[in-house]
Amino acid sequence: MTTHSRPERVGQEIQAAVADLLARGSLRDPRIGYITITGVKVSPDLRVARVYYSMLGTEKERSDTQEGLDAAKGFVRREVTSVVKLRVSPEIFFSFDASIGEGDKIDRLLREVRGKEGW
Repeated sequence: MTTHSRPERVGQEIQAAVADLLARGSLRDPRIGYITITGVKVSPDLRVARVYYSMLGTEKERSDTQEGLDAAKGFVRREVTSVVKLRVSPEIFFSFDASIGEGDKIDRLLREVRGKEGW
């Protein structure tokens, strides 16, 4: 087994734990809108976890959600640590993942071309 697979496995466990927190409604901050956890990247030493999320909405809603998630970092870290048993509790950072919005934009453009070209 290679050493780089452990951060990936820990990232999957963290992703499941954060998604469970969101599904249960444990994050009660009204600034946090409907979001989807798209992935987690964990550093090789397992001390930093970057949680990627996506959401549809305006730029204002996205910035409000980012502020709410940043305010909840300590709570999320504590809850993740209770679920994922690690020697060191990883520091959690939230980052917006724009790939869903970009995919939607490309899909709309392809449908528009398909309609004009008569595919």
